[in-house]
Amino acid sequence: MVAARVPLIAGNWKMNLDHLQAIAFVQKLAWTLDEAKHDTAASEVAVFPPFTDLRSVQTLVEAEKFSIAYGAQDVSTHESGAFTGEISGSFLASLACSYVLVGHSERRQFHGETNDVVGAKVRAALSFGLVPILCVGETADDLEEFGASAVPVAQVKASLAGISADAEVVIAYEPVWAIGSGKAATEEQAELVCGALRETLRENFGSEFADRTRILYGGSVKASNIAAFMRQSNIDGALVGGASLDVAEFASIVRFYKHVI
Repeated sequence: MVAARVPLIAGNWKMNLDHLQAIAFVQKLAWTLDEAKHDTAASEVAVFPPFTDLRSVQTLVEAEKFSIAYGAQDVSTHESGAFTGEISGSFLASLACSYVLVGHSERRQFHGETNDVVGAKVRAALSFGLVPILCVGETADDLEEFGASAVPVAQVKASLAGISADAEVVIAYEPVWAIGSGKAATEEQAELVCGALRETLRENFGSEFADRTRILYGGSVKASNIAAFMRQSNIDGALVGGASLDVAEFASIVRFYKHVI
């Protein structure tokens, strides 16, 4: 990891925790990090609650001045209109969201999101001042047929096509075969793919863009393995799933720098 890129530890709650549980969780997370004297310059922490929790999280974070960022788990390609159930980027911006997840493997798998749709969501997020966290990754079948980096590289190329080199994005590499399996990629496997992704950014958007863009690893991340990932030069943080629902575990992941030598 390059020192100029502030590490980002992002917790994707998926469809867990209602708005009252979200308030209790964020309070406890903030208190836990404060008691542990978390260095906010050493790593940024962000949570991604369900849509119904976002207003509650915003109110709490702003009132208590917690050093916790937050974002949404998805965004519509549309600004407004007759799109029942969709959430516009303008709505998220009005809630002061910093980030939005785009193209998570569960959206691709269960909602049929193609690279074209994901790319439209990236552009929609950017148009409202949100930082998209673009999720990419290969399935077990992809891994066997194409190797580790081919599918994630293709997804990045397609999903970021047409954006400005001045844009701020985050890439999250999540091997689909590792998500929720309890079996993470090795740090060497993750570094190989993240390195290929950074070179793809360099080829398509230039060195400045590639050098400042954060690339996260996701897939069965926990306190016991985060340090190994964070020792790699091209890994700038983690997108955490199940472990982000345990305050103590997630707080330990956020404070990975205490374990990296």
